[in-house]
Amino acid sequence: MLKKITFLLLALLLWLPGLQNPANARALTKVTFIPLWVPQAQFAGYYVALETDIYKEYGLDVEIISGGPQRSSADYLKNRKADFASLWLVSGIDLCNQGIEVVNLAQIVQRSALMLVAKKSSGILKPQDMNDHKVGLWGPPFATQPKIFFQQQKIKVVPLQQSYSINLFLRDGVAVASAMWYNEYHSILNAGINPDELTTFFYADYNLNFPEDGIYVLKKTWQQHPDLCRAFVNASVKGWRKAFAEPELALDITMRNLKNEHIISNRVHQKWMLERMHDIIMPQNQNQSKSQQPQSIGILKQKDFQRVVESLKQVNLIKDAPSFKNFHQPLAGD
Repeated sequence: MLKKITFLLLALLLWLPGLQNPANARALTKVTFIPLWVPQAQFAGYYVALETDIYKEYGLDVEIISGGPQRSSADYLKNRKADFASLWLVSGIDLCNQGIEVVNLAQIVQRSALMLVAKKSSGILKPQDMNDHKVGLWGPPFATQPKIFFQQQKIKVVPLQQSYSINLFLRDGVAVASAMWYNEYHSILNAGINPDELTTFFYADYNLNFPEDGIYVLKKTWQQHPDLCRAFVNASVKGWRKAFAEPELALDITMRNLKNEHIISNRVHQKWMLERMHDIIMPQNQNQSKSQQPQSIGILKQKDFQRVVESLKQVNLIKDAPSFKNFHQPLAGD
């Protein structure tokens, strides 16, 4: 009788861990995800979801492939080197125009952070003051908004290819520099230039709000594995919510991943980036208090989609575009 009781107790102990953690009771599905760039707070939500086992809670064994100049997330997705990818909306629409059917599963970033920055000492206080000045510009997908902006403002500039450094701007090699609000703009401030010494031009303020980072997948993958797609999106959104709710944890994870990739950065810069990501992922309405948060993350607004499509056609970058209904498949149920 004692042996029987011992056997039952042993069986119960072996069974309990699986009951307490359902993810342990089933095999995890392996998937790969590539962000747009190297590890940084721009992607904190995904790394938090990975390192706090949120993906495992949703039955996923996720590998995050480090993006960057040598690894295009668009190329990795279309060549099936990654199951999921972070892309700008302009890139997703462009892929469809090329005949590569992709689906936007979640539009994470709602407000464009792309901007132009000038020193007030240069005399540039309004768009027309940029006329005939040297302007640092990046290539695709960063090139669309400035091209339309210059047409819209009826100005001609001297475009120069800008690297990922702000040194040319600091040394007055260009009068105007391209910047991301969460990244290069803060680097300019860290270089010792005060905000009141700068003139900033956010494209979003000129009816050029092109939403940026979204979660994309090949259409065939979405059609064949909708539950898998839903699990990845919902786990990622949960990761973002946790990153914003526990910023010190998110920064610890971000700095660890930066160190693993041998990338030099500092916690102050990554903190600024995380705070700005909150601003553009969960932008507040003018009449909304800071304590009130939007109810969802990941919805692509049809008006934003249509604005980007029409703008891309205006500058002859695309001829055709998918319908909004076919392009955006909102799966987030956070």
